Amino acid sequence: MSDAHLTARQLDGDAPPVDLTDEPIELSNRDPQEAPDRSAVRSRRRRVAVALLAVLALTGVGALGAWGWRIAQQKDTQIATPDQVAGLTRDDSERAVSTADYLRSGIAADIELDNSFGAVYQDPADPRRSVLLFGGTTLLWQPERDLESLFSLMADEAGAVTGLRDVTPGRLGGVMKCGSTSGEGGDFAVCGWADHGSVALAMFPFRSVDEAGGLLRQIRETVQTRG
Repeated sequence: MSDAHLTARQLDGDAPPVDLTDEPIELSNRDPQEAPDRSAVRSRRRRVAVALLAVLALTGVGALGAWGWRIAQQKDTQIATPDQVAGLTRDDSERAVSTADYLRSGIAADIELDNSFGAVYQDPADPRRSVLLFGGTTLLWQPERDLESLFSLMADEAGAVTGLRDVTPGRLGGVMKCGSTSGEGGDFAVCGWADHGSVALAMFPFRSVDEAGGLLRQIRETVQTRG
């Protein structure tokens, strides 16, 4: 670039000239000759990785331990069908026994069980509001899957169960679900429970889903024992 161009640039602006120095501009306080200690960096990374693996291992062991504890607690389950349960009376008429046997054999064909049961309970206040209860006991690895299989069986027999949702299973734990399906006289509630030792389904004509869920909890806490 010529001196004329430099002179022209100086005349065009009023900014003072930049004061250049022979010393280099220092961007950090680190000695430019000082290299990072790569072995120390690698060591820190190894410690972090080991710590993360330990946390993951402990979390996995904890989850596996909780799962195993639930299986051990729930696997030895017995179901009874007493004469009276939750204000209901067992119906031992020929028609009721035939219906209970039909339902019991249906679930036994769908899920391999050690023991199966079926019973019909009458509501003394209203004969239309009888409860049909059936299920069985065995070691179940995936209770929720087996319960959903029962609801699918219901769909094959009586029509699809709609509005299926989780409900509180109560002190016995496991999973409990309720929905509704159509039958003679209109819609009726269907609820079921499953844990690692049992699975059951109940039909509740002329009852709402909320009422049926609460009633099934009462029935279960009477008919189911463990140990």
